[in-house]
Amino acid sequence: MQYVKLGNSGIEVSRLCLGCMSFGDPASKMHVWTLDPDESEAIIKHALDLGINFFDTANCYSAGTSEEYLGRAIRRNVARDRVVLASKVYFNEGHLSADAISREIDGTLKRLGTDYLDLYIIHRFDYGTPVDETMCALDKLVREGKVRALGASAMYGYQFYNMQIAARDNGLTPFVSMQNHYNPLYREDERELIPICKQMNVALTPYSPLASGRVARADWESDTLRSKTDKVAQSKYDSTEESDKKIAARIRELAQKYGTSMTGIAFAWHFAKGVASPIVGATKAKYLDEAAGAFDISLTEEDVAYIDELYMPHKIVGAL
Repeated sequence: MQYVKLGNSGIEVSRLCLGCMSFGDPASKMHVWTLDPDESEAIIKHALDLGINFFDTANCYSAGTSEEYLGRAIRRNVARDRVVLASKVYFNEGHLSADAISREIDGTLKRLGTDYLDLYIIHRFDYGTPVDETMCALDKLVREGKVRALGASAMYGYQFYNMQIAARDNGLTPFVSMQNHYNPLYREDERELIPICKQMNVALTPYSPLASGRVARADWESDTLRSKTDKVAQSKYDSTEESDKKIAARIRELAQKYGTSMTGIAFAWHFAKGVASPIVGATKAKYLDEAAGAFDISLTEEDVAYIDELYMPHKIVGAL
């Protein structure tokens, strides 16, 4: 495993982050394919064995049960100070208002069974709350010791820039990471958001790095329960299938060239692009092994250009 500092925070994270949306009670009606506590713990244990120390969840994943399952597995398998726990706030009553942030962090900490969070991420931009109110509320959590560092997720570049400037001008805690939608099939953030992050030394920790598996397998669709029922993934990718599956085919070519998996090539592409720690969602241990295979690959500039060449502009997904 390789490790990297999370922006300017000094927090060291593995270069793969285990995304925990796959864990939780399916009775929550968020997803029918989530894993139960024991199955979740098995995946988390395997991640720890691989050297992964970075875990990402959210207050809204499976009605909070993702946080509960993650917290249970961490307490049973590793010392708290050996891992970096991240969770999110926004998809809740009050979004990013001061009252909502104060309420939601306490719920998250209780469900995780910890008295602090390493990274607290705003899940989206809140059009209904003044930026200064949100940034002051987040800064208060850092000063109180409930949160070590702050991150943001999908939004427009100008929105992220304005929030960072509000933090700077008011002496508040800035964001050190950005969890945006980014993969070989969706590169719209290369226009503005990613250059802003690089300018500000904000670590990139993108979600959906494999385009919901579409750059990790030979066929566009699969027969898994998730593939059949994940309407969000279908809305993200299936409208551009005809052009995008040509990019996936090139990733398959490179996998054959290097004698590795398509997953390994896709994650190697992220590392070549300067990504710090992409979010890996896994329901099987082998998916983590395939992701870790990226560390054995060093794509050339020509390889990256070969993948990128066929990209066509896409409608914005995630920032809205």
